[in-house]
Amino acid sequence: MKIQTFVEYFDEPLYLESGRILESYHLKYETYGETNQDASNVIVVFHALTGSHHAAGRYENDTKVGWWDPLIGDGKTLDTTKYCVLCVNVLGSCFGSTGPMSFEGKEKEPMRLNFPVITISDMVTAQINLFKKIGIKSAYAVIGGSMGGMQALCLAVEHPEFTKRAICLASTYATSPWAIAFNKIAMEGVMRDHRFKNGNYDIKDFEEEGMDSFAIGRMAGHISFLSPYSMDKKFGRNYVETDGLYELFGRFQIEKYLEYNGHSFAKRFDPLSYLYIIKAMNIFDATRNYDSLADSLKHIKAKLTLISFKGDYLFMPEEMEFIRATLEDMGRGDKVDYFCIDSNYGHDAFLVEYDKFDFYIKKALEAKQ
Repeated sequence: MKIQTFVEYFDEPLYLESGRILESYHLKYETYGETNQDASNVIVVFHALTGSHHAAGRYENDTKVGWWDPLIGDGKTLDTTKYCVLCVNVLGSCFGSTGPMSFEGKEKEPMRLNFPVITISDMVTAQINLFKKIGIKSAYAVIGGSMGGMQALCLAVEHPEFTKRAICLASTYATSPWAIAFNKIAMEGVMRDHRFKNGNYDIKDFEEEGMDSFAIGRMAGHISFLSPYSMDKKFGRNYVETDGLYELFGRFQIEKYLEYNGHSFAKRFDPLSYLYIIKAMNIFDATRNYDSLADSLKHIKAKLTLISFKGDYLFMPEEMEFIRATLEDMGRGDKVDYFCIDSNYGHDAFLVEYDKFDFYIKKALEAKQ
């Protein structure tokens, strides 16, 4: 599988949904496989909240593969001998695209809290601009999970001519109060930490130690990504071998897991980027600029494949079911396939239990339009 990484720069302004303007910006992206002669074999993969453009493969001297590596590659579900898979790092991220801590144009300092609030729609618009610039007029399919699913749905609504297939996993048409509540814990942790300095920290401040209260907020996020079943199966009531049961701060294995993941995440993810991206997720609502969900969905020309997971407590199956039901009530049931996967893993099942849903992705890709 051929892997290539690029950065594309835009000197023209990006007009945002808020009315603000980004005078210039750049996007980092990665491709797997090669385009055919008319670039009609491109599959766009949208990443989730903490993901990046690095969706598959392994960099030289790197032990970690891309976040969807089991699905992307030669002979895999997204077969790079047939398709060219492309993944863009979203606007606002800290992994190579323009965000609050990046430098643009003649700026000598990053924008920090002066960076404008961005939406899922803005992320998608920026990517559409990228696709046009690199000669991709349309995609064979678009696909994403969680926040990536929001982007796939948004594109299908707002840029209906771009693709004939849109696949959304573990996602929603509008972020629920339940999900917003988990994000609030992380936001409070970042903003109330004395090292945050109202966004005026040095970009390297947290490389060694991370931000403690950010890590605590991230622990809450991890709880929402799993489920009671998956925690019980993975950790049970097992205690850390080196900790005493009657030590006040002795830990169960689940506590050690949350500590490790929370603190390691706080070392690698920029806190301002996190604030901006979860804000974009929180305000995502496919009905916001329309009279209703039906009014929004009527613009879709692509065939939607919606995949939810029974044990997902963050974006619950009924949220995806409502999209299906709305289309059916509109007399457009032929435009949607819906599958609820029998999974107890939790929200992160779309990143883990590939063998339970890869068949439905293959089916969507092979369907004739």
